[in-house]
Amino acid sequence: MLNLIKIGGNIIDNESHLAQFLREFSAIHGHKILVHGGGKLATQLGTQLGISSQMIEGKRVTDADTLRVVTMVYAGWLNKHIVAQLQGIGCNAVGLSGADANLIPATQRAPEPINYGYVGDIMPARINTEFLNHLLEQDMSPVFCAITHNSKGQLLNSNADSIASSLAIAMSKIEQVRLIYCFEKNGVLSNVDNEGSIIPELTYESYEEYKTNGIISQGMIPKLDNAFKAISAGVSEVVIKHALHLNSGGGTVIHL
Repeated sequence: MLNLIKIGGNIIDNESHLAQFLREFSAIHGHKILVHGGGKLATQLGTQLGISSQMIEGKRVTDADTLRVVTMVYAGWLNKHIVAQLQGIGCNAVGLSGADANLIPATQRAPEPINYGYVGDIMPARINTEFLNHLLEQDMSPVFCAITHNSKGQLLNSNADSIASSLAIAMSKIEQVRLIYCFEKNGVLSNVDNEGSIIPELTYESYEEYKTNGIISQGMIPKLDNAFKAISAGVSEVVIKHALHLNSGGGTVIHL
């Protein structure tokens, strides 16, 4: 089985937590892929360069200057920092963007109703699974940042949760895939202030009910939308859990 793991920004921003998570990732046997978000560094660097970040409904607007910054951070320092740490603990990782080997072509999002700029939406059917599978067969562990491209020379900024979901769907045509969304919480919580309030299982019906009641809201919604998209498209397992408990039980299991 292929383990495809997405790691969120709050863990990336904490060096000791990131190192612990990477040790857990390295310990996984067999094929594995890591997708990472960006953390706070892109915003910090943009501020230092006089480039302000604009967010609409929690999503980053990517103008030309912002695209340069997020590419430098995501595909540059952060991606190679993670790869170097994995190499240091014996995991033969290879850092990638979606532009490399035409791995993740994307379509620039339409400017209506909201113009997010150079943001790319992904079609799983267009992912270069042949090359990706070749890397896995060579016992390499691909590490993807959240930069894609439009196959016409333009880099694009894509949501890391969506990249993970799309990769999982594409690779599920080749082998069984377990998709794990890791972040700083123990799973999907019924009370965000209580780490013990884990919802152990979510069906789409119960998910809609939790949303209606306001129990699940804000940033958890796009993550869960991607989770249900993956499980409905042939991914064998989808789990949302704490990054530091990657190889133990717990978390929220997603069901149709």
